[in-house]
Amino acid sequence: MSETQAGNLLVIGGNEDKQGECVILRKFVALAGGRDARIALVTTATEHPHEAGEEYRAVFGELGAASVAIVAVADRQAANSRHQDEELANCTGIFFTGGDQLRLTSILGGSEVDAAIRRAFRRGVVIAGTSAGASVMSDTMIVDGGSSATAKKAMLSMAHGMGLLAEVVIDQHFAQRGRINRLLAAVAQNPHILGVGIDEDTALIVSPQRIFEVIGSQTVTVIDGKRVVHSNISESQQYDPLALTNVILHILPGGYGYDLKRRVPYERK
Repeated sequence: MSETQAGNLLVIGGNEDKQGECVILRKFVALAGGRDARIALVTTATEHPHEAGEEYRAVFGELGAASVAIVAVADRQAANSRHQDEELANCTGIFFTGGDQLRLTSILGGSEVDAAIRRAFRRGVVIAGTSAGASVMSDTMIVDGGSSATAKKAMLSMAHGMGLLAEVVIDQHFAQRGRINRLLAAVAQNPHILGVGIDEDTALIVSPQRIFEVIGSQTVTVIDGKRVVHSNISESQQYDPLALTNVILHILPGGYGYDLKRRVPYERK
């Protein structure tokens, strides 16, 4: 079931700048309250939670956040402990690090920590995620899948995400890892869902009104399959080439945005 969006989402394609102007991470701190920002870092996705947590704690501290707490949830037992509730109840921003998106959903899904994150979102807390932390935000997430010169049915596996962003499937490290064909395969399986591929050092800011704007140095690719005329996804064999006609594709750099309700891109003035 999808969440009713109350807070902003910041969905990052991975490898965001942490040493230069830090446009994306600076924006997260601003959305979380600037000098009053109280950030909870959720490091569940990574197998190196201490290193990732300390890296982001240092960056957000440099960017002026009032406090940065590491919410280290390594297993289901920790996820169902109320020990972390205080940090999540008092934060103004939640940040999911990268790693493995299936670790996030399998460890947090349906837990006390998951419930606390959703309560925070409903009260307007901004939630950000990078790489794997971006993939989990949608209803359906891409768990795995190779890049290929040819789009095929067998090139990806999918699972339920956290459902913070409805009717979208997100892919990250998009252009850098050549992932357009696997996103096309995801859209072919369910043309009602928008495919959104986010390049590295690039992010979407999604408002509660379901309008996003692009920030960062690269681009966002939006694949809209709602008007697809023909697809062979249902009758093809796993490794057959994919047929897909009348797909709508948008490439959006910084300064552009997209209305998810109306499925219309726009240029910010």
